[in-house]
Amino acid sequence: MSLPLKHCYVIGSPIAHSRSPFIHRLFAEQFDLALRYEKKEVQPGTLLETLDTFRQLGASGINVTVPLKEEAYQLAHYRHPRAQAAGAANTLWFDESGRLQADNTDGVGLVRDLAFLDIDFTQSRILVLGAGGAARGILPELARHNRHRITVANRSLARAAALPQAGDFELVPLDTAFPQPFDLVINATSASLTAQAAPAFSATAVGPETCCYDLSYAHGDTLFLAWARTRGVTKCHDGLGMLVEQAAEAFRLWHGRAPQTRSVVTALRHRL
Repeated sequence: MSLPLKHCYVIGSPIAHSRSPFIHRLFAEQFDLALRYEKKEVQPGTLLETLDTFRQLGASGINVTVPLKEEAYQLAHYRHPRAQAAGAANTLWFDESGRLQADNTDGVGLVRDLAFLDIDFTQSRILVLGAGGAARGILPELARHNRHRITVANRSLARAAALPQAGDFELVPLDTAFPQPFDLVINATSASLTAQAAPAFSATAVGPETCCYDLSYAHGDTLFLAWARTRGVTKCHDGLGMLVEQAAEAFRLWHGRAPQTRSVVTALRHRL
C-alpha cells in the first residue's frame, strides 16, 4: 500500500539556488516517504496570498528563506518559542484547523553542526558578524548554551539594537578593534552569499586559535573563510552542515521523523 503524497515548498527571493528540494528528497528516501518538494519565488508583500494558496492545496510544510522570515513570523497564528526568540520564522505548517504555525530551526541547526564539528559553543568567546535575519535566527540558541556575553558587530548599531533580547549580547560597530582574538567568529552577513568582499571588520578579532564559521557555503572557501586563512586561521567551516541540520529539524516538525543528516551533508558537498 503506497503512502499518500505529501507536498512541501521552499519560498523566498531569490530561490533558484536553493538546495532544499535535494535535501528533503534524501530525507524522505530514508523513510520511503512519498514527498513532492518544490521551490517557489515569492516577493515580499505577497506572502499572505501565497500561504492561502498553499493552505488550499493541503501543503504539509513550507520552508522560508530571505527576505521573508520576518513577514512569515508576523503572519503566523501561533509562534513557537524559538520563533518568538528570533522574531522570525523559517519553518511553517498548518495545523488541523488550518491555522498557520511558525518555528525557527536556524539556531538548533547551527548548534547541532557545531557539536558535530567538535566546536565548543558553550565556553567560547563568540563574535557574530551581522545583525540581519540570519543573526536573528542563531543568536537566541547560541546565547542559551553559552556562558559568556556574545558580541555582535554590525555596521548599523540601530539595526543591531533591534535584535531580539533573548540573550546577553554586546553590540559594537563592525570595525571595532578588539584587545584579544575571539575563540569563535561566525559570519552572519550576506557578504559571502552575494559574492561581495569579506566583511570589513577588524583583523584583531581573529588569531591562530580562532575558529571561523560562515553561515554561507560554497565550493571551496567562502570569501569570509578565504580572508580568515590569510590571517592565519586554520579552523574554518562553512554553513553546509547547518543548512542540512536546520532542514532536518523542519522535516521532523512536519513528518514526525528525525532523519540522519551526515550522509546528506556528504551528498550535498559532492554536488557543489
